[in-house]
Amino acid sequence: MIDQLPTRRGHFVLESGHHGDMWVDLELLCLSPARVRPFAKELATRLEKYGAEVVCGPLVEGAFLALMVASELGLPFTYSEPLPEEKPVKLYPLRYQLPPALCREVQGKRVVIVNDAINVGSAVRGTFVDLKRCQAEPVAIAALAVLTPWASRFAEQNGVALEVLASLESEVWTPTACPLCIRGEPLTEPDRAPIDANSR
Repeated sequence: MIDQLPTRRGHFVLESGHHGDMWVDLELLCLSPARVRPFAKELATRLEKYGAEVVCGPLVEGAFLALMVASELGLPFTYSEPLPEEKPVKLYPLRYQLPPALCREVQGKRVVIVNDAINVGSAVRGTFVDLKRCQAEPVAIAALAVLTPWASRFAEQNGVALEVLASLESEVWTPTACPLCIRGEPLTEPDRAPIDANSR
């Protein structure tokens, strides 16, 4: 599975505002649903034991995978969408929100959050917060891959399970602590790495 994740090394600004040395072009993975389906089935198998009633995925690619997992589990599917924070912040400048109609559908339900890849958790963190606002009960987080220890720490701190198929090694820093910036290495151009679509 790791061989099928299209990754590149460089100096990138992630959606969370952090800087990192790896980019995952997950849009390319979604070109072939047949290639993703076995991984969706594996995640669904691992998630069966949590008694979920709904599957939720953050837009964009995470929601595609979550929809496939929901289909495998025979469960309703919901999604969260990224929106700018009302007050600009340097880290985690986006919040994730379920549409109002879907928020009502998850109220009081056990929900699993499914994402494609998790870096420092912009999408998962935002989706988790909004599910709690909707009075849902997140019970597990699942992803094809994690790139940093963030996901395991977040899951432990919030009392939810974590299911991942692979771990990739990448480095992530706050902008002021980024050694690539300190060395003067330029950021990878956005046309080579669309900053608003990176793995979260």
